[in-house]
Amino acid sequence: MSFFEQKSNRLFLILAGFFLANTLIAEFIGVKIFSLEATLGISEINWSIFGIKGTNLTAGVLLWPVVFIMTDIINEYYGAKGVRFLSYLAAGLISYGFVMVYTAIQISPASWWQTGKVGVGVPDMQAAFSAIFGQGLWIILGSLLAFFLGQIIDVLVFHQIKKRTGEKWVFLRATGSTLVSQLIDSFVVLYVAFVLGGSWTLSELWNVGMVNYIYKFSVAILLTPVLYLVHFGIDNYLGKEKAEEMKQHAAQ
Repeated sequence: MSFFEQKSNRLFLILAGFFLANTLIAEFIGVKIFSLEATLGISEINWSIFGIKGTNLTAGVLLWPVVFIMTDIINEYYGAKGVRFLSYLAAGLISYGFVMVYTAIQISPASWWQTGKVGVGVPDMQAAFSAIFGQGLWIILGSLLAFFLGQIIDVLVFHQIKKRTGEKWVFLRATGSTLVSQLIDSFVVLYVAFVLGGSWTLSELWNVGMVNYIYKFSVAILLTPVLYLVHFGIDNYLGKEKAEEMKQHAAQ
């Protein structure tokens, strides 16, 4: 039987593809800070977190809950080795992206391109490009550190819970490990990207970091039915006997 004819191999490629795609996209859109109230078209919520009003998040949070759920699914069927392999691969691809973005910023722009968007309010495309992607370089650095810490903690917490609960309580080990790892991720990446690499105050850091974490916390819980549905679909795809064999091997 060839590599692609084995269901477990095809499944790993599919899971890895979603994992890596979400990880890389999150790196490049994370530079944007958006208002949840304005996005939903509602009035600003009358609350203040660490002295800053409104509900502000990084655009990257839209994808990170999916990354951590994918981590838990891969962890369930392929174990810590599978997660570690993808974590190293993701870090390598993020580093490659860093080099390519830095190179793109440094090369000289065509004069017609640099002033080509004056009519829509962008007087200097090179400055805009450098400002967005240059800030993104700090996000990439912060994300590499946060990613490794988050993934290591996620795997450790996941397996500690599974040792104590066995095959039961999928929700507890998946959500519990995600909540702990995302707490680390939420603040480390923002500190490196926007405090060390920008001009944020600590109040802004705690405000956006806390809102990001609340969002990730809420999404992780809301996605619990999806987690069980994915497990059900994978078990049916692999076959119950094969799925159980992979889970037992992963747990070791």
